[in-house]
Amino acid sequence: MASLFLDRDGVINRRIMDGYVTRPDDFVLIDGVLEAMAVFAKKFDRIFVVTNQQGIGKGLMTEGDLEAIHGAFRREVEAHGGRIDRIYHCPALKSEHSFMRKPSIGMALRARRDFGDVDLRRSVMVGDTESDMLFGRRAGMQTVLVGDEPDLARRNPHLVDLCFPDLVSFARYLEKVTSE
Repeated sequence: MASLFLDRDGVINRRIMDGYVTRPDDFVLIDGVLEAMAVFAKKFDRIFVVTNQQGIGKGLMTEGDLEAIHGAFRREVEAHGGRIDRIYHCPALKSEHSFMRKPSIGMALRARRDFGDVDLRRSVMVGDTESDMLFGRRAGMQTVLVGDEPDLARRNPHLVDLCFPDLVSFARYLEKVTSE
């Protein structure tokens, strides 16, 4: 079953440089994300968000704060014709080397366990960092790099299958190639 795994900060919402999204007001969607999510709902059997959230581990926010952010986001996605089957997050600090933290594949394996129909070899990981691309590649997925780091694809061509400026460009590409 074809599944889509999406990174959050820098892919779905604007990344706060040297900071964290700690409340719903800080969670600002990147232009075109709601349109993209509606397209993905038609193209993929499962849609997951996989996100490292060490702000929790640092004590800058709580699990409840994160649930409020994600709840508001999910409601907005659903109101615009999209869906998210599950959001997985890892609150561990980078220094803890948690198997659940990208680039380790714990969140992908949890999705496969939680949804028995997930086939990671038929899945796609969309992210904006090398860590996201490593996560996807290690889990056996196709990888899509979005954002303003196309240089990463040139430096590591073995990690990146496709490259787009943003999520909505990838969604429009999918619409075009699947309608031909």
